[in-house]
This record gives sequence, structure tokens and C-alpha cells, in this order.
Amino acid sequence: MIYTLTLNPSVDYIMELDQFTKGGLNRAAKENALPGGKGINVSRVLHVLGVKSTALGFAGGFTGEYIKRFLSEENIHADFVEVEDMSRINVKVKADDETEINGNGPAVNEEQLHQLLNQISTLTNDDTLVLAGSIPASVPKSFYQEAAALCEKKGVRIVIDAEKKLIEPVLSFKPFLIKPNHHELGDMFGVVIETIEEAIHYGKKLKERGAQNVIISMAEKGALLLTGEDIYQASVPSGELKSSVGAGDSTVAGFLAGLSNGLSVEDSFRLGTAAGSATAFSIGLCEAEKVNELYKQIEIRET
Repeated sequence: MIYTLTLNPSVDYIMELDQFTKGGLNRAAKENALPGGKGINVSRVLHVLGVKSTALGFAGGFTGEYIKRFLSEENIHADFVEVEDMSRINVKVKADDETEINGNGPAVNEEQLHQLLNQISTLTNDDTLVLAGSIPASVPKSFYQEAAALCEKKGVRIVIDAEKKLIEPVLSFKPFLIKPNHHELGDMFGVVIETIEEAIHYGKKLKERGAQNVIISMAEKGALLLTGEDIYQASVPSGELKSSVGAGDSTVAGFLAGLSNGLSVEDSFRLGTAAGSATAFSIGLCEAEKVNELYKQIEIRET
């Protein structure tokens, strides 16, 4: 079973406007409310691709209930630890450009942290845990490290998609997959990465530090997978970029879905690239039909 962990889930309230006037009255042409958070995105895309998962994390208040109900209606299993404060609301205003106002999230106490760690401690070597996204201010920054240590003892595969300071302490636990984009990879090593060769060089350094597989998103240059001694490069399918939000989460979900369905590492990488691109070409997360269409377009070659 794949488990996704979202420590600070949200209700993303998305408002689309013809134009935005600062300091004036603005009316939305279209609006929507969706559950947000990187782990939740991974669970939702896994569901689109026909793979079951369980969403873990913290949820509270009417917003937490909304998140749980939404996932339930999509037939996605969730097992959140209840907190007293409400889960955060993130407002996203889409007009000529995009403006985001993100909430801070609820306070989490020590007992609730132990509840979540106890859930993680029940996972087995048949399971995968996806550690995704930011950590609330009330949660110790070492939480991912603690979760990874529990997983290592049980033989649970660890996938991590987060910022530099959260990834680095987990590398010693030999995570199964890390998925930075080229900007994030450069930030980890204090450099600017512009070429495929530079990305490969620093991707290899991540593997030397413990990562088993590294997928690097390279925008218009496609994507790279470093696995074992092999390096694969995926082409970019044709399509119009509409939003990059959730594209990385979709790539992780596609790769894991491929492996879960018995595909080779190469074809799982193709599926991950297709899912990430399908989300980038959509408003919201990808749909199965678009993923399948793009899957046929993507070429994978060894580098």
C-alpha cells in the first residue's frame, strides 16, 4: 500500500477573474474549492491512475471535514489525526497573473504527533510512505527524519518531495525516490543548474548521499531519471502550459503507479512524465485520458 503524508493540508479556494484591481472590488468569474497539499495531490493522482493509497496527516475544523468528505467522495481512503484548530485555507486568485495567500495551518500538540508516528510505525516492508510538502510551525523540523527512521526499521520505502532543509536529514535513510526540479536541485548545492549535464552531475551527488532514485524535472528540457547506474531522459510532449501547480506531485504519483502496476522503471518514468505534463496542461490535476494520450508521445532515451 502507498501512504501519503500531508502535515499541513488545506482547502484551496481558487478564484478566476477577468482582471484584478488592487484596492477595488473584484468579482470572480469562476470559483472552486479543492483539497490541497502535496501528499493529497499524490493520492488523488494515484486514484486517477487506478492505484489505491491512504492519505495521512492532520485535519481539523470545518475545513478538515471538507477535505475528508471530498476525498471520501473520490473513493480515496484518508486516516487523518484530528486537531482542534481548523485546517488552513489557501486563496488563489487567477487573473492576468496568479496571486496566492496561504494560511499558516493548525497548532499540533505532542499527543497528536505521537498518534501520527504510531500510525507510521504500523507500516510494513510492503508499504511506501510519501513525505510531501511543508511542515507546520508547531511541528518539529525533525519530523520527517523521525518518520524516516521508523520506516527504515520496518523496511518501508520512503519517497520525499520537499524543500532542501527537510530532504537533507532524510538522505542517510536511503530514500527510494527524491524528485526535485532543477531549481530545487541547484538550491541544494548552492548552484544554478541550466543544462542536462549539470543536472546529471548534481543528481549523481544526491545518489552518492543516499537517494536510490532521483527524478529531476527540467521544464522545457524534459525530465531525468537517475536509477542504479542508468540515466534516462524523457522528452517533453506537446501541449499548452496552463499551471505548474501539482505537476511535480503528479510525476511522483505516475512513477509509483507504474511500479505498482508492474511496469518497468523506464515505463514508470514515462508514466510519471505523462502525468506531470497532463497536470501542467490542465487547470487542476490530470485526468486519465490526458495521461494516456501523452504517454504515447513521450520518448525515453538512455543518456
